[in-house]
Amino acid sequence: MEAADESMKYRSPLVSRYASKEMAYNFSDRKKFTTWRRLWIYLAKAEKALGLPITDAQVLEMESHAEDIDFAMAADEERKLRHDVMAHVHTFAHCCPTAAPIIHLGATSCYVGDNTDLIMLRDGFDILLPKLARVIDRLANFAEKYADLPTLGFTHYQPAQLTTVGKRACLWLQDLAMDMRNLQRARDDLRFRGVKGTTGTQASFLQLFQGDHDKVEELDRMVTEMAGFKKAYLVTGQTYSRKVDVDCLSSLASLGATVHKICTDIRLLANLKEIEEPFEKEQIGSSAMPYKRNPMRAERCCSLARHLVALMSDPLQTASVQWLERTLDDSANRHYAYESFSFLTADIILSTLQNITEGLVVYPKVIERHIRHELPFMATENIIMAMVKAGGNRQDCHEKIRVLSQEAAAVVKQEGGDNDLLARVQRDPYFAPILDQLDALLDPKTFIGRAPQQVARFLSEEVRPLLEPYKAKMDVKIELEL
Repeated sequence: MEAADESMKYRSPLVSRYASKEMAYNFSDRKKFTTWRRLWIYLAKAEKALGLPITDAQVLEMESHAEDIDFAMAADEERKLRHDVMAHVHTFAHCCPTAAPIIHLGATSCYVGDNTDLIMLRDGFDILLPKLARVIDRLANFAEKYADLPTLGFTHYQPAQLTTVGKRACLWLQDLAMDMRNLQRARDDLRFRGVKGTTGTQASFLQLFQGDHDKVEELDRMVTEMAGFKKAYLVTGQTYSRKVDVDCLSSLASLGATVHKICTDIRLLANLKEIEEPFEKEQIGSSAMPYKRNPMRAERCCSLARHLVALMSDPLQTASVQWLERTLDDSANRHYAYESFSFLTADIILSTLQNITEGLVVYPKVIERHIRHELPFMATENIIMAMVKAGGNRQDCHEKIRVLSQEAAAVVKQEGGDNDLLARVQRDPYFAPILDQLDALLDPKTFIGRAPQQVARFLSEEVRPLLEPYKAKMDVKIELEL
């Protein structure tokens, strides 16, 4: 019956289908409200240490009930009081009767609300950063393996000068490395709201400590340290600035843009049958077309990446419409939409992208066939230069090549045939002086420039050093349940 009842309720697929257990827990009610209780304990300890009449017994009582939250009682209290923080103050006080008079002493709701949000943001980054490092590591290994495998480059999605499979992966890596630095900076820039009172002036705490400014500052410092932060914001209104949310979530939205580009590229290459994402032995690509191998993981990443980018508009609008010291229209959308959804979405994207990068399949023979199809056109300049070196006239050679190229292009476009430019060159007596050079002139590796050297230098100088702090967390593999 209980299962049937649950099936009648909406559940976000971000949690029910995709998100990791650690990220789902990070934004859970259990994490949120136990953090509130820990914050009340930190406050009581610091106030006691600075001379307020709080006893060891009161602190111990609070500590012994930090985890056993009666959620049903809290819900009943909130229905009566219409105030979530006071509902949990009363619920905590019910199991801590001795400590009840000093729970939340001097604080405002944002002491627990905003400080908990900052803790969740910090912990969310700490979950994401190793996952991003693993994606970069897997892709770096891929780039290194295929550093010198020639492949068609594309501009405007039209065949262009050759690059290598590894060099193209480095374009993806460069964006991911920027995201790594952005996420790390956003995480490191986070500060604690601390103990600031109703409008940020700390007036209530100054009254508690009878005008002793030094004790109020020490209280703020002590609680900040207990919560694991190095610094607190020196000035706040009732809340920390909502620009903090903009800063954090913009780094995630930027990551979303990166992942969308990478996975779009993979989807395009899958259509060409040059590269594919992993495909399980019993996986079904289409209910109607059994032969299909759809790039569903990359498609999932693109879908969720668009969602992650779109979420960015919410914190921007929220930050822009905050009145004076604070308005409460920043609350519901932050708690039930963009903060948790952004981190949950980024978490899912990175887990899926790690799975993709751990199992990317390359088809060198298909890549080689595509190169053979286009390379004769690209090699025309090399053929002209070789003829000039053999004593030919550049303009005469150019005209010969132009005519032969147009004829070969007509075969490709109008008849659906293969590119036969090379055969036409071989049959024309004009090119007899360089026929023995044609194989060398058409070697794909002579068209890739410094791509392999760029890959090696980029990986050694910019990518591998970025991963050093996460070496101990590199061995985690991702098995997608769905």
